Amino acid sequence: MDSSRDPSPDPSDPVVLTGIGCVLPGTPDVHAFWNHVSTGTSQVSRLEKPAFAAAGLPVHAAAQLGSFDTSSRLPDLAPAHAAKYNRDILATMAAVGDALADAGIARGQIAPERLSIVQSSSRGPLSWWAETITAGPEQDPYAGKATAMFRGLAGCPATLAAIAVGAKGLVTTVSSACVGGHHAIGLALRELRSGSADVVLAGGHEFPITPEVARCYLGLGDGVLSPERDDPATAVRPYDRDRRGFALGEGAMTLCLERESSARERGARIYARVLGHRALNEAHHATSMDLDGDVTASVVSGVLDDAGRKPEEIGYVCGHGTATRYNDLAESRALRRLLPHHDDADLPPHGSNKPIYGHTFGMAGIINVAATSLMLHHQRLAPTANHRTPDPECDHDHVAEGPRDTELDLAVSLSFAFGSQTSVMALEHA
Repeated sequence: MDSSRDPSPDPSDPVVLTGIGCVLPGTPDVHAFWNHVSTGTSQVSRLEKPAFAAAGLPVHAAAQLGSFDTSSRLPDLAPAHAAKYNRDILATMAAVGDALADAGIARGQIAPERLSIVQSSSRGPLSWWAETITAGPEQDPYAGKATAMFRGLAGCPATLAAIAVGAKGLVTTVSSACVGGHHAIGLALRELRSGSADVVLAGGHEFPITPEVARCYLGLGDGVLSPERDDPATAVRPYDRDRRGFALGEGAMTLCLERESSARERGARIYARVLGHRALNEAHHATSMDLDGDVTASVVSGVLDDAGRKPEEIGYVCGHGTATRYNDLAESRALRRLLPHHDDADLPPHGSNKPIYGHTFGMAGIINVAATSLMLHHQRLAPTANHRTPDPECDHDHVAEGPRDTELDLAVSLSFAFGSQTSVMALEHA
């Protein structure tokens, strides 16, 4: 792509998603991701971290990435460099590189100063900090390790990924809890629409499976973090009467976004158009969200109005779907407020992918948009796994029966976070 071209793009030129790179539990690529999501095949398994048992915590299930094979996932990375990095950095580098490859973009094809990276992580390198703080004098984590800073800075996965792919545009990392993934995509939209970049790699990386994180959510009381022991794959049950909370998840995922004109010019496959994003902080309650549904409904209406679409045109809603009571009820109430003249049976299908990959916090919005885009691309709705007996207040269509072929043109992705944050993305079939 010629970096000398007019940097002021046509405002009517849509932004599209052309590449998906992922390093998720049991999921080395976008094909495996779609297979798991579209069939409702959970990657939540028995938690295999001795620290949890040693701490006596009632947490037995999580979506765990496991070991990372650096030589196969990052074959061009010198072993001496790989030894300086941790799994957070390596997985993010792989996801970023795979997103470009999936989009069909070779290194150097995009002018470096026109290629940007925006990543999201709710906590950054928490595992490294936990190990560092608890290390004894005989376990000095800094001894002989001049590059320890790489493993301790939240922004290093993005900056080191930028070095690997040659990105010289905006490279940054946001931290906005569970709406951070949406925020990363929102920043990407601004970069592309303003003409500041030609391609933006928007993603998230989250490695939160530590006892410290579990204690944070266990401290909120029952029904937040699932205590499921016997059947880990069923730990997360969104919109279900028998919900018990969410499971923790980890990994990295990145989306390749660009303007549709340039994507079509090079003959790229397009997963979906990203019509728009709206983010709102209610500036109200620190830990709970609007339970009437009015706020969320207004944000959805706003982003659709920006795109010249109407709520009645929505064919699917990809919910935040944490399998916690307040989240589930708030989403269902928001749909009823959004479409007040619709009976429950006429509300658009409304699902969650949290049963597949658990709650990935700063990466959750990235997974949601990737899943929604693939549903638009394949014209098939993914099921809400583990949904068996609807909560009476959530008794509408959650695609509980399994994958559903459909004619899908417009979809919405929802994301919510502590701090009274609400975020909505609208996507369209391309």
